[in-house]
Amino acid sequence: QVQLVESGGGLVQAGGSLTLSCATSGRTFSTYAAGWFRQATGKEREFVATISASGTATFYADSVRGRFTISRYNAKNTVYLHMFSLQPEDTAVYYCAATSGLATSSRGAYDYWGQGTQVTVSS
Repeated sequence: QVQLVESGGGLVQAGGSLTLSCATSGRTFSTYAAGWFRQATGKEREFVATISASGTATFYADSVRGRFTISRYNAKNTVYLHMFSLQPEDTAVYYCAATSGLATSSRGAYDYWGQGTQVTVSS
């Protein structure tokens, strides 16, 4: 069982930056790939970024590539999402997820989810 707890969300002006953290429990977290998804009001949850268990492979949605960076520190069982040049369209609840399979953009492949953290970008 893997439990995920996101933090770091908040209100930021357009052009600003935020770093989200996802703290996990479980001594086997280093064997799980992780991902970040987001859900804006009235929209479906969408893929943002994913990272392999080792941290050597990453993949991003087109909408955030070049502005967001996903990373992980397995010794601290934590995954991060560094967000730069934030825009109002980035406003959403951001969710961390973990999968025992390979890193993927497929929402259905993830076994465990956090409760989410709100990110609001003002114009």
